[in-house]
Amino acid sequence: MVSTVQNVAIDCANAYELARFWSAATGSPLHPEDRPGDEETQVLLRQGLVLHFNQVPEPKAGKNRLHLCLCPQATREEEVARLLGLGATLVADRREPGGMGWAVLADPEGNEFCVLRSEAERKAVHRESDIP
Repeated sequence: MVSTVQNVAIDCANAYELARFWSAATGSPLHPEDRPGDEETQVLLRQGLVLHFNQVPEPKAGKNRLHLCLCPQATREEEVARLLGLGATLVADRREPGGMGWAVLADPEGNEFCVLRSEAERKAVHRESDIP
């Protein structure tokens, strides 16, 4: 027997507002019954997984031990700019010359996440490395 992942739970100070950020970031809808002031909210990802936001009284302390990694449809640079515009902040820049690496951002409540290269960017680097 095995277990399946039903959701990723994220503790936060304002469940509805943080879910709104992640809804915009992922282009996925909030659960239709979620409302401002709800202590639990959900973002329904297209892949079937759910981001579940739990409102808790204690503040975030320290670095996340578990985080989300986003693979954008646009370029990594365009996605980083879009997410910064939504209210994310840049925590660490792990991007390297030549296109490798990632950017570490934080959502409006300080939860870290990574923005990776898009699938097209990864394929382009592989094609370029095949050229003698």
